[in-house]
Amino acid sequence: MSSQINIVCVSGTREKLQMAAMIASVAAACGDEVTVFFSMNALAFFVKGNTDDAPVEGEFGTLMEQKGVPPFRQLFQQAAELGDAKLLPCSMAIDLLGVSQDDLEPEFGPPTGLTRFLSDAEGGQLLNF
Repeated sequence: MSSQINIVCVSGTREKLQMAAMIASVAAACGDEVTVFFSMNALAFFVKGNTDDAPVEGEFGTLMEQKGVPPFRQLFQQAAELGDAKLLPCSMAIDLLGVSQDDLEPEFGPPTGLTRFLSDAEGGQLLNF
């Protein structure tokens, strides 16, 4: 039996984005219904051409890079491509960043408002990073 897992990504730190990506990719690969809502500081990392590294909060952020852990961008991409996870940009954050859906990585779905995301998430697990 599959679960509905909804993830909210608002942090722009490497550790939080990494954990959200690991949960999304593993859950999607296991057949769970996964939706990830990107807003605030998290969304900018998924604008095409942005190769900035997310700042680390502590030792683990640095260790993950040193030990070759697959980066969060790659894990989110795999979740969408291999596990059919939905990656949704926050419509407000898109407006504030001054970008359009075409400016985001191709795995991203249409801009979505918070009200719509929460309505669709009703009854499922909600995780916040």
